[in-house]
Amino acid sequence: MDAYCSDCRKSTEVVFDHSAGDMVCSECGLVLESHSIDETSEWRTFANESGDNDPVRVGGPNNPLLSDGGLSTVISKPNGTTSDFLTSSLGRWQNRGSNADRSLILAFKVIGVMSDRLGLVATIKDRANEIYKKVEDQKSSRGRNQDAILAACLYIACRQEDKPRTVKEICSVANGATKKEIGRAKEYIVKQLELEMGQSVEMGTIHAGDFMRRFCSNLGMTNQAVKAAQEAVKKSEEFDIRRSPISIAAAVIYIVTQLSDEKKPVKDVSLATGVAEGTIRNSFKDLYPHLSKIIPNWYAQGQDLKNLSSP
Repeated sequence: MDAYCSDCRKSTEVVFDHSAGDMVCSECGLVLESHSIDETSEWRTFANESGDNDPVRVGGPNNPLLSDGGLSTVISKPNGTTSDFLTSSLGRWQNRGSNADRSLILAFKVIGVMSDRLGLVATIKDRANEIYKKVEDQKSSRGRNQDAILAACLYIACRQEDKPRTVKEICSVANGATKKEIGRAKEYIVKQLELEMGQSVEMGTIHAGDFMRRFCSNLGMTNQAVKAAQEAVKKSEEFDIRRSPISIAAAVIYIVTQLSDEKKPVKDVSLATGVAEGTIRNSFKDLYPHLSKIIPNWYAQGQDLKNLSSP
């Protein structure tokens, strides 16, 4: 590391004295900076160390959704004690003091696990936590399927952050909640939020292009095929094709793969997109009259489109 030395009147190599926190010129010995603050960790944590020996002396970040901001004090279990700690007066006070936000903390943990399994960013997880907190504050969700409620919160958060996921994708990480249950929970949450806000809840518009890159990645398509699929699905919005965006995306992917050297059967496309094979076939029939205007000319010519057979 080099720095300018006022005595040497030039840039010289410096030596950092960690014990004193001094930055010293290596040529003349002048202390260029003293009492520097070392912002690195003062310990090292290894994978085989026990969780009871965690040297961290600070808690997690502030959470405004919790009544105490997530900064409450936790009385830890002393080393060498038995399960009698929980039945002691100290243990009872610990449990009594943490009851207020216990359900919220557990719900946020479940949302975090679902978000991680879907590879969602932190902003979506935070939005889902906010939605659940609003629903929970109204005390009207008791008796309902909590797994479906949490999954619906995550689904709505994805829509509002313009990173939509299909109900089937949410259902795959929803701890047993079915698509029908998640759909009902979504309608219930939207209704509750509208009552609280006094206006309609903005959910964001779903476009077929929102799913293309992820679906194409699931199929292992080439960059050229992905680019053609994205252009095709964008052009398909110009036509009145009365199919859901997910169905159109699946049909376009099937068409593009059939025009390439690496053809994919409709079964593989169905598994990658979560769209039924019959729905893909019907969407293909709706798109077929417009293929010459949808498929980019640089990817396929008119003769290739004529030779394309229905799945």
